[in-house]
Amino acid sequence: MTQDDPTAGHTVPDDDGDGGGTVHRRPGRKPDPRRDAEIMEAALQVLAEVGYTGMTMNAVAARAKAGKGTFYRRWPSKAELVLDAIGHMKRSQVDLDRLPDTGTLRGDILALFKPTSAEDGEYQLTIMAGLASMLSQDRGFAEAANDAIVEPWAAANRVLLSRAMSRGEINATADIETLAQIIPSIAAYRALIQRKPFDRDFLVAIIDGVLLPAVRP
Repeated sequence: MTQDDPTAGHTVPDDDGDGGGTVHRRPGRKPDPRRDAEIMEAALQVLAEVGYTGMTMNAVAARAKAGKGTFYRRWPSKAELVLDAIGHMKRSQVDLDRLPDTGTLRGDILALFKPTSAEDGEYQLTIMAGLASMLSQDRGFAEAANDAIVEPWAAANRVLLSRAMSRGEINATADIETLAQIIPSIAAYRALIQRKPFDRDFLVAIIDGVLLPAVRP
């Protein structure tokens, strides 16, 4: 084998499921961000179609037209692949370097919201249902799931809340760390537990009924 062989130096599990066996690695080719993104998108598509239990690494490999060794070099288990894929999806929805600056906290948070079509909304809910199924099987991934689905939006809200505090718009003693998690945490609960879309009307209700009353000077 040469170093260009994606399975070189790896002990790849033979199962077609979680990939739970030990994986021995040695340095190989550098990760390709574009290729990784394609693989993660393929993983989301398979997850949405067959659910977490029916999802296999082989199915994702076939969808992404990639060798199985590629997956086990980057993701030792399908759970880790799912978490990375969902995290990538969430991070792609918010750009911390280009956050809205409307002059008000309410305007900024509303400007973060990106409407989706009914089809896209259903697709994302199906993906989140797959994540919920995974977490019900292994609660050990709860922290990683929080990092994937809550933290990208919480990071954006920290910036917006800090700006609002600098403007004197919100209480100078407001707990920004806690407040930044309110909306993304409710959104995650709504998607994972209630299986409902997080639409603009619901966002407005949370901003006006929960967040703004909590931060007013």
